[in-house]
Amino acid sequence: MVALVAGAALTACDRPGPKESYSALPATPEPVSGDGLVLRWRMTGGIAGLGGPGTMPEFSLYGDGRAVAGGKEYRLRPEALRRLLADARAAGLARPRSVDSPEVSDALVLQIRFQGATTKVAQPNEHGGLPAVRFWKRLDPRGWPASDQAAPARAYTPARLAVLTGELADQSAYGRPWPYAPLGKGVPAAGGRCTVLTGKDAGAAQRLAGQGDRWRSEGKVYSVRLRPLLPDESTCADLTRS
Repeated sequence: MVALVAGAALTACDRPGPKESYSALPATPEPVSGDGLVLRWRMTGGIAGLGGPGTMPEFSLYGDGRAVAGGKEYRLRPEALRRLLADARAAGLARPRSVDSPEVSDALVLQIRFQGATTKVAQPNEHGGLPAVRFWKRLDPRGWPASDQAAPARAYTPARLAVLTGELADQSAYGRPWPYAPLGKGVPAAGGRCTVLTGKDAGAAQRLAGQGDRWRSEGKVYSVRLRPLLPDESTCADLTRS
């Protein structure tokens, strides 16, 4: 029995643990000014392949206190915003770092971008003691106190809408006539073609989402995905930087 216990302990010790690496450079946070992006997180990887090209980040926070998450827009009071950003710095998010889990081949990876620095944590729910992970769990606006918010949450209404398309291999498939700019003339982005709709077209196109994802344009059938652009995004190229 003693031999078995000792062997089990040795096996546990031999398992590769999380590997953490830090930037060798000092933290150089970007100043908070205006309504620019200051904090964002997204989840990538996993068996489902989360965070693929063109997907929305789960959370984005801007210098004016506005936050976009889960299709809703929230707004923090200035004092609540200052506290949150101070806590982000205290959690070490102003310095780039990575925490890997080598034993997990299809790990979920949490990515937090704070004032120009990016923190990556593989399998974050297994590293709940890390300051970055504890801070991340606070970034669900649904749980923010009402006293910290300047206004009630509302649906996020984007000023611009990216139309992401790919030509179908089966051109015999049915597709509704696409009512906007030709789908095949978009710029390469997010693994397909991309065009941006603005103004009234952006609002009207969002209502097409319930009519399926197969559309015909200039005699060809495409799959179409509509991606609302966030306040810091204005072009298709921004989708690769978010």
